[in-house]
Amino acid sequence: MIGLLQGLISLYILLIIVRALLSWFAPQQQGGAVAQVDRVVTLATEPVLGPLRRIIPRPGGSSMAIDLSPMVAVLLLALLRALL
Repeated sequence: MIGLLQGLISLYILLIIVRALLSWFAPQQQGGAVAQVDRVVTLATEPVLGPLRRIIPRPGGSSMAIDLSPMVAVLLLALLRALL
């Protein structure tokens, strides 16, 4: 059971990393494969990243600053996985 939970946490960490990487690229078109993957990954990761984004201020305070919420989420999830 613990191994399954650790595997699910690892998969979620991977989804967060994929979302961070996809954020560097604009989807080719609304119906394209990259846009569909981006939509699915966003739906899966937003329940964790959204609240973190509201708590963690962006460096520099502007909308163009780097979003640190994926990094914080990965660190917290890795800590949780290690504690299991």
